[in-house]
Order: sequence, then structure tokens, then C-alpha cells
Amino acid sequence: MEPQLGLHELLHVFSFLEARDLLCAAQVDKVWNEASRTKELWRQLCLRRWSSCKASQMTLGTQTWKQYYLRRSELEFRMASGRPGDFTCRALAGHKGEIDNLAYVSTNEYRFDGREKSVVCTISSDGTVRAWDLHEGMELWSSPVQSTPLVHLVTYPRLQLVVTVDETGLIKAWEAENGCEQAAFLLPMYSSTLEACDIPEGPLLLATCAEGAVYTLTVPWLQLLSRVSVFPSNPTSLLCSPDRQWVFVSTPNSDLSPEVFYTQSLLCQSEEETPTSATLPIWLTSRACWAPDEAARLMVMHRNDNGMQLVITTYELGTKKSRDRADILAQQIASFLLPDTMMPPHLMKSHGSQVILLVSGSELVLFTIHGLQLVAFQDHQRPITSMWVDQTRVITSSFDLSLRVYMWNKENKFPVLKSCYHLLGGSHRCASGFTHVESDGMTIVGVETRNIGTSILRSYYFQVQCG
Repeated sequence: MEPQLGLHELLHVFSFLEARDLLCAAQVDKVWNEASRTKELWRQLCLRRWSSCKASQMTLGTQTWKQYYLRRSELEFRMASGRPGDFTCRALAGHKGEIDNLAYVSTNEYRFDGREKSVVCTISSDGTVRAWDLHEGMELWSSPVQSTPLVHLVTYPRLQLVVTVDETGLIKAWEAENGCEQAAFLLPMYSSTLEACDIPEGPLLLATCAEGAVYTLTVPWLQLLSRVSVFPSNPTSLLCSPDRQWVFVSTPNSDLSPEVFYTQSLLCQSEEETPTSATLPIWLTSRACWAPDEAARLMVMHRNDNGMQLVITTYELGTKKSRDRADILAQQIASFLLPDTMMPPHLMKSHGSQVILLVSGSELVLFTIHGLQLVAFQDHQRPITSMWVDQTRVITSSFDLSLRVYMWNKENKFPVLKSCYHLLGGSHRCASGFTHVESDGMTIVGVETRNIGTSILRSYYFQVQCG
């Protein structure tokens, strides 16, 4: 090429290329090869493809952004193909009752040095909390049997902490590395919801109980910061926004309108200070979710004014600050009626900023926030029991003893979901189906319920070569 481009001009041209074109450019000559390996080019490719990708995720063994991009792309290819040789399946047994909940406690979501680890914690009707290494297929530790069954579980991977609550409302914090009990706090009644909330001011635990109050506790010592009565004498649920700055509080299927709280205002300890909140003008709320790619976009499923039809309304939240306090502004940006032919959904999640995923029976249906139906899947033979959604895939579990894996294609105006393959559980003679599914970057884990009243974990580990 005459005249020859300087390095600055070459890098500017290369910044418009996709990964495949950049790899081709590296074959031209020594100068182009060195320019194509520039850290910033591959960092931008990673950020464009994975919006959540940050430098903190570049773990040991991944020396460059280029290596990270190529290895994570290979991992996604393996997860999209589902070929038997691309993953290892393990069954992990130990609980003497049914597993009621599970959550990952490992922090290294994407690690490609051969020392990656995926650890999950589980609670069971047998009264124990346990930790499991999914790669090695082994139990790491088990707590002593608790006097009352455990009902909820949340984890703090950064702190290596597990928090549980039992049927009486007793909250306990456990060290994730060894299962040692660290702190405890007793709610006045049984708990409806636990939410881990890690904000700049420090990690918090939000808990609700049957008396209709929201409790804010410090982590890890579980000291009470505030108690806010929201729906007196009504079971209350809550849901934190992705950035943990907002908390949606509701009492399901009630004529009481849900509320949204500004998380920072829940840190006050004075009874004279009222937390900042806003009441949404809807009722008979049944489901809600936050848009993961927006700071404060909330989708709520509720009944219309006559109580006959299901509606999904989307709100954009913000604050208006005055001298004394900040007021919450909730602006409705979209709303639509669900089809009359659709059974009331029992699962609801969101993807990106525009897509809502609903599960009704054995059917998975995708809508935009304005009500355009994008696609419907009926891949399962029996009802879907849970759904995992992230920026690359969707995984559903079902009583038909299978996990269904879907992958996102984001080349169009709206993301397109492609149905890829099933991951099968054990024998129908021994098991009654999957009840939960979770995933991190490299593993998928499902809870398989056995016919004898117990549960096992079934994990699928997708391995990427380190070289």
C-alpha cells in the first residue's frame, strides 16, 4: 500500500473491523500483525460483544484481551452446539431431602487458565446448607442440621458469604469457604424474600416478612439498619434493580399498589426519617422484573382496571432532588395487554432493554415492551419450572427431565432467540423432573428431583482449551 499508513491511521482503520477481519489483517505483514494485536482493539471488541465485560474479569491465565475474546467466543460456540464431547456431565448427591434453592458463590465467571472453579450453595428440606464444586463433582462442606427447614438463600461472591433464612425467620450468615456460622438475626415472623444488595456504601441484606415490613441489615454481621412497614399484615416480596439503587416492593395479587424505594434511603436508622418511595398506580400485581441493560427500567405484570385482563406496564424511574429530599419519578413508557388465549404466566424475566420473556405452562414466549410478540417456543413436553437468562443464552428447566438451551442473536433490531438443544437428566424411573436451573459462564446446573423425596444436582461443565 503506497503511501504506507502510519500506526495511528492503521489503528483507526482497524477499529472498524470485526474479530474475523482483524485476524485476517494480521496475516498481511509484520506491521499489520503487530497493529492487529493492540490491546485497545480487542478490548473494544470485548466491550461491544459483552456489555458487562470489565477489566476485573480478566483473570489469571488470560494475558491479553485478544486471548479473552477468542476463548470466550469458543466457549459460547461450544455452549451453542451442545455436542457431547464439549461438556462433562456430573451428578452430585448428598442432601437427604429436596433442594429448595441454589446460588453460585464462585467469583471467577470467566477463567481460562485450567484452574477455573464453579461453586454453588444449596439449601434443602433436610435442614442443611451445602457447598458443591461443580467441576470436581464433589461436596465441599455441609452445615449442621438446623432445627427448622431453610426456605431462602442468597450469596455474596465478592465476600465469599452465604445467607439463609428458615421457616421461623431466623437469618444466618455462613462463610462460603468452610461453612462456619458467622452471624444471626431473628425476624419477628417467617420471611417472604431475601435480596443481596451490594451498593457503594457497603453490602446490605434486604428481607421481608409476613408482617409486611422490609428490614435492612448490614453484611456480614446482620445488624439492623432500618425497618420500614410497607404492607401491614400482608406477605411482602421485593426485587432489587440490577444496579441495586432501586427496590420494588409488592404484595402479590392484592388491591394494594406496589411501591418503589430508593435503596440509599433505607440506610437511615432514625424513625423520624421516611425512606424515599413512590407508589405505582396499578393493582393486583403478580410478577415483575428489571431490564438488565437499563439503570432503572421496571416491567410489572398486573390486572387492568376491571381486573379481567393481564397487563404488562413498563416504567422508567428517576429522582428529582430538592433542598430537603429526593422525590422518585415513575414515568410509564409502555403498556400492553397479554393475549386472552395465553394462560397467566408463572415466570417473567427480561433481556436487554426491550425484551420480556414469559413462561406459561410449557411455553416460552417473547414480547417487546410494546406488546409485539417476537417468538414462541414449545420445546418442553411438560411445564417449565424455572428460567435462567443472561446476555448470551436462556436456559429453561422442566418436569420433562430436561434443560433447554437457547442462544441470543443480536444482529437484528430486536435480539432473536434460537432454540439449540436439550440437556437430559437421569432416568424417568428414578426422577420426576428438574425444578431449578442456574448458570455461570462455564457451567449449567439443574436441581433434579428424585421419586424418593430427595434431590440431586446435575451439572454440565463446558471446558475451553487453555492453549
